[in-house]
Amino acid sequence: MKTALFGAGRIGRVHAASIKTDPRSELVAVTDVVSEAAAALAREHGVEARSPEDILADKNIDAILIASSTNTHAELIEKGAAAGKAIFCEKPIDLSLNRALELSKRIAGHARPMMMGFNRRFDPNFAAVKSALDAGEVGKGELLAVTSYDPAPPPVSYIKVSGGLYRDMMIHDFDMCAFMFGLPKTVTAHGSCLVDPEIGAAGDVDTAVVVLSYADGRIATIRNSRRAPYGYDQRLELLGSAGLLEARNEIENTVVKSTTAGVVSAKPVYFFLERYMRAYSIEWSAFVDAVVEGKPVPASIQDGVNALALAEAANLSFAEKRTVELAEVLPGA
Repeated sequence: MKTALFGAGRIGRVHAASIKTDPRSELVAVTDVVSEAAAALAREHGVEARSPEDILADKNIDAILIASSTNTHAELIEKGAAAGKAIFCEKPIDLSLNRALELSKRIAGHARPMMMGFNRRFDPNFAAVKSALDAGEVGKGELLAVTSYDPAPPPVSYIKVSGGLYRDMMIHDFDMCAFMFGLPKTVTAHGSCLVDPEIGAAGDVDTAVVVLSYADGRIATIRNSRRAPYGYDQRLELLGSAGLLEARNEIENTVVKSTTAGVVSAKPVYFFLERYMRAYSIEWSAFVDAVVEGKPVPASIQDGVNALALAEAANLSFAEKRTVELAEVLPGA
């Protein structure tokens, strides 16, 4: 499966490495608005740096991987579909839910696989929780808690173009809740700025809790913070009618020191590259499965729309200080 990569930044470099992990796929071209970055990544992998137009017009290229800036995602999905490519796109589809909804209608008839990059679905720990839940090992799921704390906040320059914490950071957790429990009926968001006052000055929050309530009474909670000085805190707890499932942090090593002073273990790994590299590789292989072997796409464009709608509802809830019905922002929800 000959693949071209759009985006040569940090996440683009991760995906370039993931393409090489599956023997059924081959990276053949890289493009980026920063030509020097595209050329450097292309040299690293022994491929060409080409223009977007050349890539889309090349009938020998089977698939495109979109890891460019968020404001380019929707347009590239649309152009990729028109060119007949299989498409893998990093989250989110767009910062505008209306744009995402329009796009999903326009590309509804596209015959090639299209997949969203929600890598946490493919993390072996979270995937094992989902499998156990589906198998009924803890009965019916009733209460879900998702914790996601970054080790340190990003630059304020990034915050200003990110779309805000709910769209940028928590969107992964919205997708995880939808993955585990489906779509909720209501969304209630709380947020504050406790980490960096400059984030607040930029109009965003850095500390947030969201409660998702389901029509049948189930509840999911999400906790986000831009600061956890001990490392990248990524946990999930799911209480069922017959037991509890937990996915705990991956830590730097498994050594535990037990003395009269106490019991000490290592810290969580520092950030997402260390924590989720396996997930990125598994995610890419799942996309190749869909393209090469015709298997179902495990994270669809509609999943991308759903997660963005949850973020939109959270933003509305926070702004208006009220609980928001998901149907207010997502028709038919």
